[in-house]
Amino acid sequence: MRPARRLPAGWRIAAAGIALSAATPLIALVWEAVGGSDGLWSHMARYVLPQAGWNTLRVLAGVGVIVGVVGTGTAWLVTAFEFPGRRVMAWALLLPLAVPTYIIAYVYLDLLHPLGPLHAGLRAVLGIDDPRDLRLPDARSLVGCIVLLGFVLYPYVYLTTRAMFMTQAGGLLDAARSLGTPASALFHRVALPLARPAIAVGMVLALLEALNDIGASEFLGVQTLTVSVYTTWISRSDLAGAAQIALGMLVVVVALIALERHGRRRQRYAATRRPQPMRATRLRGIGAFAALVATVVPVTIGFLLPFAHLAMSAWQRWQQSGVSPQLLDSLWNTLTVAVFATVLALLAALVVVWALRLARARRQAVVEAASLRVASLGYAIPGTVLALGLLVPLGAFDAGLSALFAPFGMSPQLWLMGSAFALVIAYTLRFLTIAIGNVEAGMERIAPSLDDASRSLGRTSTATLRHVHLPLLRPALAAAALLVFVDVMKELPATLLLRPLGFDTLATWLYADAARGAYEEGAIAALLIVVAGLLPVVLLARAGHRMGRHAA
Repeated sequence: MRPARRLPAGWRIAAAGIALSAATPLIALVWEAVGGSDGLWSHMARYVLPQAGWNTLRVLAGVGVIVGVVGTGTAWLVTAFEFPGRRVMAWALLLPLAVPTYIIAYVYLDLLHPLGPLHAGLRAVLGIDDPRDLRLPDARSLVGCIVLLGFVLYPYVYLTTRAMFMTQAGGLLDAARSLGTPASALFHRVALPLARPAIAVGMVLALLEALNDIGASEFLGVQTLTVSVYTTWISRSDLAGAAQIALGMLVVVVALIALERHGRRRQRYAATRRPQPMRATRLRGIGAFAALVATVVPVTIGFLLPFAHLAMSAWQRWQQSGVSPQLLDSLWNTLTVAVFATVLALLAALVVVWALRLARARRQAVVEAASLRVASLGYAIPGTVLALGLLVPLGAFDAGLSALFAPFGMSPQLWLMGSAFALVIAYTLRFLTIAIGNVEAGMERIAPSLDDASRSLGRTSTATLRHVHLPLLRPALAAAALLVFVDVMKELPATLLLRPLGFDTLATWLYADAARGAYEEGAIAALLIVVAGLLPVVLLARAGHRMGRHAA
């Protein structure tokens, strides 16, 4: 057997370079914010930020309550009780994940419009002719924004909490019953404290998504920090002021993560024996009906109503005028940037994870572990903040390249910022965390003995990755590619800030149609995004089904 080689410098340098690329937008953001905002900051600090910050805090608080209650409650119902329709609802409760936040706002603005289908149907049933005689709640409000975001983001809590209930709660609940705990107290005395880490993780993910939202907040007339960043840069061309607001958003992100860590700092959970599945209690009569209604309502609000409305509107639009060539161009643009961003994210994830594996085998993993953590920052950063931070390095690159070609008679131009490649860079950095997580999980399932066997046969580290690990990583790579691809298709904030002139994706096409009130025009684009979003939901549902079958 050959002696163990030193860690190849190329993998370490490549991993560090990827981490530096991920950190560059944050460094540029701080640099730009320190530079000042040309006198507009005092105006924003007095008139814009107090209201935007207060609205953001209220949105996060309201959404946190809804996702916590709905996600935890539905996870407990489908895990602890047996009732008609339980198996269907167990995976149907994931369906709102397929609907981006801006699409849920787009749909309900049309549904709840005084001349919309809900008003028309109710007036026909009640025999009312004048629309002014029937008033439904207005979605264009802070409360409407909180409710809609909550009912589309609760699956984050549902996923993590149900996994905890399925894998850990059974034995402890049996022990509690044997010690005399009444059935009515099992949830809040045993199951709920046990699930607190899972609830905290799910709530932080949901709140990060709510903070990243720009389309729903703007459609519903709620001035949040994200909307303020966008309008400050687009309307006032004040990059430094927008950077300062973006840093305030990062403070909120750090506070959310710190709050989640603080909430479970003294809680540790360990299984001393093989996890036992929870024994479901059969419900009958009114109890079974109430459980079914409690699980159907979130799915109806978060998915069934929006999907049915989009399908009908898209069909009507198709019959009237077909699909416009501009929409087909937007679809092609979306697929193109999504493919390139997915490939780049997978390659970067492979480099970072493989470098860490090589370093751990030689106990030299300090640089590589730090590179992986830094490269994983993107998903915690709102898309608007990440895009804003990229403006500075992209602009500097374009200026440097133009200066380099100036002696050859070439006029200055935008090389990156004026191209779709800027979007690809933003998407790659934003969703690199997803790719790293899947690749790292797949890599950990490969025994280190395979690395030793490959090295004993004279294979280099690159050859080992290509011939041994890549074939074994195909399921993890496929899952990572699907998740990154779909998230890129849905991404709106970064696209709005970085897209070239005349370059539309499905998300920006829908945003433009909603901004001018042409809801029927964007129905096809919205439906395509939702259908694409169903793909990872199907994967999650299948994984949950396998988990439940394995536990049983």
